[in-house]
Amino acid sequence: MTNVLRISACLTLLLAILLLTPVVMFASDIATVANGIRHEASLPNNNPEGYPLPLAGHWNTGWLPGGFGPDYQLSMIEQGHYLLPAFYLPAPWKTDWIGRFSYYEKAFKKAAALNLPISFISTQWESYLTISPNYRYLPPQENPNVVNPAGVVQEKVSPFGPVELWHEVGKKWTSTMLVKRLQEWYPAPPLVLFISNNEHSKLVWHEVESSARYLVAYGSGRDDNFKRQVVGDGWIPRYRALQNGMREGLGDTSAWGQHAKCVAYFAFGTRAFGRWNDWLNYSLYTPGRMEPWPLAWDGASASHYADNWSAITDHTMMSPQIEAMNWVFMQKEAFLLNPDFWFEISVWDGYEPTKANDKRTYYQQEGTEFSPLRYEGSVQFGMWLLRPRVIREFRGNDGSVLRDEPYFLSVVKSVDRVHNDPTLKRFWRKGKLVANKNFVHPYQVKIPSEYKTMERWFLLDTNLDPIRPWSLHTDIPVFAIALLIGNKPDREWLVYGHSPLKGRSEVKIFIPDYQAVELDISQGGSFYHVVENKTVTKIADITPSFKTIKVIAR
Repeated sequence: MTNVLRISACLTLLLAILLLTPVVMFASDIATVANGIRHEASLPNNNPEGYPLPLAGHWNTGWLPGGFGPDYQLSMIEQGHYLLPAFYLPAPWKTDWIGRFSYYEKAFKKAAALNLPISFISTQWESYLTISPNYRYLPPQENPNVVNPAGVVQEKVSPFGPVELWHEVGKKWTSTMLVKRLQEWYPAPPLVLFISNNEHSKLVWHEVESSARYLVAYGSGRDDNFKRQVVGDGWIPRYRALQNGMREGLGDTSAWGQHAKCVAYFAFGTRAFGRWNDWLNYSLYTPGRMEPWPLAWDGASASHYADNWSAITDHTMMSPQIEAMNWVFMQKEAFLLNPDFWFEISVWDGYEPTKANDKRTYYQQEGTEFSPLRYEGSVQFGMWLLRPRVIREFRGNDGSVLRDEPYFLSVVKSVDRVHNDPTLKRFWRKGKLVANKNFVHPYQVKIPSEYKTMERWFLLDTNLDPIRPWSLHTDIPVFAIALLIGNKPDREWLVYGHSPLKGRSEVKIFIPDYQAVELDISQGGSFYHVVENKTVTKIADITPSFKTIKVIAR
């Protein structure tokens, strides 16, 4: 064989090896990503840098085979993705963790070596107050659950029962042999999030007269605002006692105890604010306070869901995108009540393939497909509207990497995009969300007077908008929002738009107090950097670039 042939053969073999070998980052690159994750997770909400950059997360922790387990999550970080690792936290009354240290050990020690923040997903912590005979069968006067006027204990916790029992149960959660072992493996994490599913049955405000304790304290016939206030005021010390008990179990002075945050699924205001007459039944609003939860919890994971059990979709007025606009003013209020409040969003497309109401099946019946790209478009809208700390995807315990990874990668890519693009990073940190004052939010039923003038409408007008008034089922071709930096005449905008059903060319999007820009909007989302009276530049391509970008006088 000649030297030329030998060289050619070697190059061919080398190319084949490179093509078949997964991309491996250098240790220094992995450390850079880990440092970025740690830095952003540790930033306070109100800091000179601006909004902390987002991280990706998951509700499925791979406790069942095939799921998004710790080893998978750490491998994603090693590949350069900005992800907050999540582990399963077994209930203290369960023994399913015995013999399963292998689930934790490798990934946990790797997280320790990289000094990563960590999180734990678990069921609702207070449920032990109801399911344990030690609490369930206590005498009525000592019982933490609802006791009706006949003296019968109900299977739901009460905002009027003994507070000390909540502390006792919280301590049980973090005093287990498993948690102690984890603390040995990783003594000083910079942040430990404990995330509760927060779906245990509890007394709701409009049923307070079924509680003997309430009737003894306040009597019957009180108005709704009073009922909501006393229930909300009752939850605050009880959930705080629960979390303080967890910190005590960790060791108040330990790094775990000092760096722990307790976050609850949907411990936040309802996204259906103003949608229909009964929305207040799902709220603890009282004059002066939208919700008690920022005072009761360290944080919340609000559900940016296209639920399969309702008529909500990603392409109509009744959509996660429109409803999440209600959270903007609630977020501001939450930070006033609790400046350290950890706000994240949970995202889900309503996919439950074994159920008749599976949302992807519904879309197929409409004649459309719900692809990962389409999912990416709506996820990014929620991200840029709210700028949460984490975008946490929901899949049930039966979720698997094999089946669901393409959709999770849409979340991961959306987060990485912010970290890796300088323009997106700058607007995420410093941009101001632009309100569209041409219209008000279409949800206007029973709005409390103090919130009637709050900015709740951020959807930009386009030439494709349907004729108003809109109904809940009106199709919206393009969802677009903008963030602003600077003042006249040197303003800059980041315009984000996505078109759920199909990509659309030459869409006129009207930027408030400026001009219209003619942009091509993809299904997966399109970003444009608009510089006042100068340029319009497409950035962070999600799909191949279209051909035209025009600025039009309004």
